[in-house]
Amino acid sequence: MGAESQTVSTFEVKDHVARITLNRPEAMNSLNPALRWELSQHWDEVEANDDIWLAVVTGAGERAFCAGADLKHRARERDADEAQQAQWQEMAARSTSLIERWHFPKPIIARVNGFALGGGLEQALACDIIVAAEHAEFGLPEPRRGLIAGSAGVHRLPRQIGLKPAMGYMLTGRHMTAARAYELGLVNQVVATEKLDEAVEEWVADVLRCAPLAVRATKEATMRGLDHPLPQAYYTAYPANRRRQHSADALEGPRAFAEKRVPKWKGR
Repeated sequence: MGAESQTVSTFEVKDHVARITLNRPEAMNSLNPALRWELSQHWDEVEANDDIWLAVVTGAGERAFCAGADLKHRARERDADEAQQAQWQEMAARSTSLIERWHFPKPIIARVNGFALGGGLEQALACDIIVAAEHAEFGLPEPRRGLIAGSAGVHRLPRQIGLKPAMGYMLTGRHMTAARAYELGLVNQVVATEKLDEAVEEWVADVLRCAPLAVRATKEATMRGLDHPLPQAYYTAYPANRRRQHSADALEGPRAFAEKRVPKWKGR
């Protein structure tokens, strides 16, 4: 996609785990068109590749997971020539953020290593598990810039921590500490910075101990079920669970238990 698409993220896959790093530490890993484009490509790969069972997303450095939209870039967009503006518009049109992938099938762990603000917090809110360093801070400060957290932040935060706490943060733009985020149920675990990788790997290992199709079926039933009253959620047939029911892994789990051995999952 031209000069603007120089690599601003990293993507690695090993042992069924995709690891995505927002790599703009000089800009606190803020989201510009190139980074949004690359992230879209990464999430496409995670979703489509059956060999990927789990994803971990983080930011480079220790200052920020993601500080949200790159406002400096937005300011210079107004002065860009027509060709450059057209390129950015094309990148945006061909990108789908994690935020808009409403029923992403595979589990995602956010490794929050610093500020998760605005669009950065919105990225984390779209993940399933959040592990944070104790110095991390969370917030939706958009009103302080004349904006709103329009990438689903105004919708996801109240659903995840409750209306009154969410309104308190959203209407003031205040930051919350990692400890407070944990108290509110937004974060799964808070650890010292030097223990962050170790803690994340423990979560990764525990997820991988489970059958990948069972994990996906659990996620789909949970997230889609939230859209329905309890009886309807219970009686709904979910596609991921049908796939699990007819998989080799559905036989392997009970067999391994009976044989007192570790299951050998195949993801099919």
